[in-house]
Amino acid sequence: MTESVAATSDKARELKLRIASAVVLAPIVLALTVVGGRSFMALAVAAGVVMASEWATIVLGRSWGPIRLAGLALVGVAVALGAGLVPLGTAVETVAAVVALAGAVALAWREAKRAGPDEALAWAVVGPVYATLPSLALAAVRGAPQGLWLVLFLFAVVWATDIAAFFTGRALGGPKLWPAVSPKKTWSGALGGLAAAALAGTVVAWFAGAPRLGPVLVVGAILSIASQAGDLFESSLKRHFGVKDSGRIIPGHGGLLDRVDGLVAAATAAAVIAAVNGGLGAANGGLIVW
Repeated sequence: MTESVAATSDKARELKLRIASAVVLAPIVLALTVVGGRSFMALAVAAGVVMASEWATIVLGRSWGPIRLAGLALVGVAVALGAGLVPLGTAVETVAAVVALAGAVALAWREAKRAGPDEALAWAVVGPVYATLPSLALAAVRGAPQGLWLVLFLFAVVWATDIAAFFTGRALGGPKLWPAVSPKKTWSGALGGLAAAALAGTVVAWFAGAPRLGPVLVVGAILSIASQAGDLFESSLKRHFGVKDSGRIIPGHGGLLDRVDGLVAAATAAAVIAAVNGGLGAANGGLIVW
């Protein structure tokens, strides 16, 4: 009985800490999103570097050796160049970003070859790509003609998924979604998150002036599925390497990857959907206008 009360108290304390962190960080992220331009690009660069660092820590353990530091620096360079933070012309920026990313992958391979277990080698080289591509996707979405609305749409979908899945799953319980990977997630939570995400995305699209809301409802649902898949992927990675949290940078949440694992997948999926629907240069970035 005492253990049950203590466990409940710990959960309540953790929830309060999560909410407090969100209350502090969400306005900062939203402010940088509204400002856009170089401020948002810098946010994307910082996120890419932190995610790459946390990935390396999960796969290879904590280390701040010169090889890892150089690799993280190259990830930052790749995101900065790819996002256009350093204006050199599209062709030069693209080539330089690819070269920087290739260098980061090569350094990750070298570190894993020297210091990590054999099974970590493949995972290590994925890290720089996993951190760089969604950071670039998010920067590209924000840089679209109606980029602010697009990012707000994306945030609404991902945040609604997380919040609704948590509280719906907690209230309804039921069959587990994938107990071997994430024992606490339920099908009721997943479906609740999907429904809330589709609704939240549609509301944002309506405010943005989207002429047809039916397709937007579907896009919101697709991005919610991508977000939940990204969450499960990161959970499976941590479980594979016996790690509870990706880091300790965000109180109550763990690392940045623990907080943005869904956004990583959803941002990448959003960029792909936009490209299929006319490209990010189209009206409303090809994401909420159909």
